[in-house]
Amino acid sequence: MALVYLTLEQAIEIHRKTVDVSGGGSFGHLETGKLDAVLQHIQNDDYYPTFDAKLTHLFFCSCKFHCFEDGNKRIAITLCAQMLLLNGYLRSVNAFIRESENISYHVAAGSISKELLGEWMLAVLRGEEDDEALKVKILNTISNGNEEPS
Repeated sequence: MALVYLTLEQAIEIHRKTVDVSGGGSFGHLETGKLDAVLQHIQNDDYYPTFDAKLTHLFFCSCKFHCFEDGNKRIAITLCAQMLLLNGYLRSVNAFIRESENISYHVAAGSISKELLGEWMLAVLRGEEDDEALKVKILNTISNGNEEPS
């Protein structure tokens, strides 16, 4: 089954709706070209061969690139939730949304690396987001105030 991807126009509309519904903020765009590049790049199976890798890159970049004046963490959540829905991952959406707000904060702050985010994303897709070892790893990383300890 071919994956369904979001367009930049859809992402901008999702941002507008997200900001409107989630309590407000600015609708302004800063670097939508960066977001468009991410949306295009995740379609390259040579770089992102799995769905979890595609979602991880989308989430990470949406948090970190500040493509919009406001709502960058929120857009990371809603873009990935939309990708989950469009691609039939209905079982994973609730767990993803439930856990992603805390994750997005720590990704944006630099406490959670892209690699650890990828581990969490894969766990969500597998229905293993409550894995104690992963939770401890995330907690230790956040508690250290920096990316994963060596």
